[in-house]
Amino acid sequence: MTLDLVVRLLKSVSDESRLRLLAMCARGEFTVTEFVQIMGQSQPRVSRHLKILCDAGLLERVREGNFVFYRLVNSAEIRSLTQQILAFIPASDARARSDQLRLNQIKDARLDAAEKYFQQVASKWEKLRSLHVEDLDVERALCELVEREMPETLLDIGTGTGRILEILAPFIMSGEGVDLSPEMLSVARTNLDKPGLEHCRVRQGNMYHLPYEDSAFDFVTLHQVLHYAGQPADVFAEISRVMRHSGTAVIIDFAPHNHEDFREEFQHRRLGFSDSEIQGLLSQFHLTASPPIEFPGRELTVTLWTGRKA
Repeated sequence: MTLDLVVRLLKSVSDESRLRLLAMCARGEFTVTEFVQIMGQSQPRVSRHLKILCDAGLLERVREGNFVFYRLVNSAEIRSLTQQILAFIPASDARARSDQLRLNQIKDARLDAAEKYFQQVASKWEKLRSLHVEDLDVERALCELVEREMPETLLDIGTGTGRILEILAPFIMSGEGVDLSPEMLSVARTNLDKPGLEHCRVRQGNMYHLPYEDSAFDFVTLHQVLHYAGQPADVFAEISRVMRHSGTAVIIDFAPHNHEDFREEFQHRRLGFSDSEIQGLLSQFHLTASPPIEFPGRELTVTLWTGRKA
């Protein structure tokens, strides 16, 4: 970070409203409408302040359907500078306390909405989970793998509830999760709104067209997602594209099974994958495969495949 950059960043927050916006973005991701509700200012005025903070490189805007979320740029330097700036705001300041109160009300409303949605799908999830190995066994193996590599940047494709980001957060510098479902992203944001998870974010994205530049990540995870893919090869092409040289990809999914009912009940496009198919896809996109790890369950076997980009 250069001196000129620091000066530009400090200039961008030399305004009460922008400092308040920065403080809120340090605690989560919010839309313009939510900022208007919290601050009691007009939408054009709030949007103008947000643009200045984005142009300065402190905030970024992420489109999700009809919504646009604003959040801190996912950089250790930006997070550190933001924390130092916000430390000067007195805890007793009436405006800061009012903002925090209204911010918490919005978070509580999000939590209620996420819980209602999750209750609707929980019964199906529980039925599926009863047929395979405990999630904790697979999660433990994944954590051990990530802890050994300690990647700086990690992408979780099809992040769902954000669970994978949550368990891997201690071993990474920054994490991104993508999912196509706005409802699941709402659940994920709620689950990641905890101390120690500030470096993990989610955004809407399609596994066939990931919203990231080439060579953006050291580590990519695809946990119980590939069976939704009509064209698995296209997913592997995107994984390879966004991975850096010597990066690692982990694919966790079912071994081949005969539960035809999964196609209609759970919208699974594929009934599991064989070792030869996954290893063939890894090789096709220049990823060197390691021996798979199998987790046999009551009726379903879960397999963990690993590939390293040559």
